[in-house]
Amino acid sequence: MKVFKGATLVDGTGRPPVQNAIVVVAGDRVQAAGPAASPGESWPPGAEVIDASGMTLLPGLIDCHDHLAFFGYEFASRWGVTEPRSLRHMRIAAVLGQTLETGYTAVRDAGGLDAGFKQAVQEGLVPGPRLHVSLSIISPTGGIGDTVSPSGHGSPVPPDPSLPSGVANGPEGMRLKVREMVRAGADVIKFAVTGGAASRRGFGPKDMLISREEIEALVDEAHGLGRRAMCHALGGPGLRAAIEAGVDSIEHGSYMDEDPDLLDMMARKSIFFVPTFSVYIYHGERGTPHGRERAADLRRHHVESLRLALRAGVKVVAGTDAGGWVHGNNAQELTCLVGSGMTPAQAIVAATGHAAQCLGLEADIGTVAPGKKADLVLVEGDPLKDISTLERGKSVRLVMKDGQVYLDRR
Repeated sequence: MKVFKGATLVDGTGRPPVQNAIVVVAGDRVQAAGPAASPGESWPPGAEVIDASGMTLLPGLIDCHDHLAFFGYEFASRWGVTEPRSLRHMRIAAVLGQTLETGYTAVRDAGGLDAGFKQAVQEGLVPGPRLHVSLSIISPTGGIGDTVSPSGHGSPVPPDPSLPSGVANGPEGMRLKVREMVRAGADVIKFAVTGGAASRRGFGPKDMLISREEIEALVDEAHGLGRRAMCHALGGPGLRAAIEAGVDSIEHGSYMDEDPDLLDMMARKSIFFVPTFSVYIYHGERGTPHGRERAADLRRHHVESLRLALRAGVKVVAGTDAGGWVHGNNAQELTCLVGSGMTPAQAIVAATGHAAQCLGLEADIGTVAPGKKADLVLVEGDPLKDISTLERGKSVRLVMKDGQVYLDRR
């Protein structure tokens, strides 16, 4: 048994912080949490007491949109021809450990990571956040899930059977593809209805390359198989079709301000909004010429979309999408959210309580409460005053997942 004593508790619900809190951990679960006078000193004499005075205790942070297996946007990297597959796997394992040590105890991978990495973390073979995997991005021929080069060439490397191709066409093709993803271990179904900043010239953020019937079939099949559908959609008719079809989360949503009634629809349908501000910093600085133009164009719309979403009551969730550019700075998204209009308290909820709800894991993680998994992060100072101290784990002093301490820098 472990007891955190004296910290300021920010529990992930959005409620005011609890000063001089006590959190009791028994096994892999939180046994008690609250003001010192509430649980009292009721733990056994042999319990390990962690003096957290002057620090802040948070739920484990959650990134709802990352690409832990990506290390570049160029086709050679995406195809896996730049290094042996074994070396790439070791590189991914290092990223998993690095991500956990910065305070992120759960990550939803939005494409590229196979289910074996989830199993390796669960079995304790490598340290890492609890993983929620989508495997591959589903889209029709020519969509962002189609990794054919601009000159029409496919990958020269044999396909990985643990990562099914994301290309599917027609309503029945979409249903079959969802089943393939589930068979290969997908926890969530990721698909794309528009282009994006990184997509080829002529296929932009508001362009739709999928039929409404295909979207409806995919979402229906995913839900029928007990999986949520996360949808890459930036704007235009594809964004509307996805929301009307009842997807579970909109990823990016940069141009929702141009169709604001969609936000009321999202609120009514309990569709989460994962804006992924972080990735557009990198597209704007390091992307292709047309990618930099797109990132610059959407910036104003993106911020306004967030503002309108908050006003409409849409639950905003933190996700970086930055894996193709940078790893180990998932908390950059929290700084971006605050810079775009959220309070630090709202940003923390976006990466904890609301993020767990987005994954469907709110019964176990996302908040600090009796009975929840003991996923806890102890940080120096007060992130409610300066959220940027969470970036790259600068202020992180202790990381616990499932009651096990993975990092202790006290």
